[in-house]
Amino acid sequence: MRTLALLLFAALGAGVAAAQDTTPPSPAPGANALAVEAVLARSVVERQPQDTGSAFPADIGAVMLWTRVSGASGDVMHHVWFHGDEQVADIELQIGGSPWRTWSRKTIPPEATGTWRVEVRDATGDVLKSIEFTIG
Repeated sequence: MRTLALLLFAALGAGVAAAQDTTPPSPAPGANALAVEAVLARSVVERQPQDTGSAFPADIGAVMLWTRVSGASGDVMHHVWFHGDEQVADIELQIGGSPWRTWSRKTIPPEATGTWRVEVRDATGDVLKSIEFTIG
């Protein structure tokens, strides 16, 4: 009987330990819990990206960078657009809450084919996300 009680106690104890192991650790004090999700799209409808991709035709007209940020509020971020290695736009966007969805729109002339890149940067200029895409 004592052996059965010890086995039962050991089994229950293992179950408790396993449950505790599945709990995610708390962030360290001062740790940055900023999370950024970004996607290129042809349009944004009801705050959701539509027709996403990484390659678009030369006659696309414009491309949108849709971004969702969690862990920041009351700050700004930038969408910095590059055609090849040349920076062609820097769009400042306000972050009004957490999570926060926002987007920028870049007009693409039909002759601006080739490799493009857009970077999501924080207020200090650190790159949080970089997405490459092609036109044409």
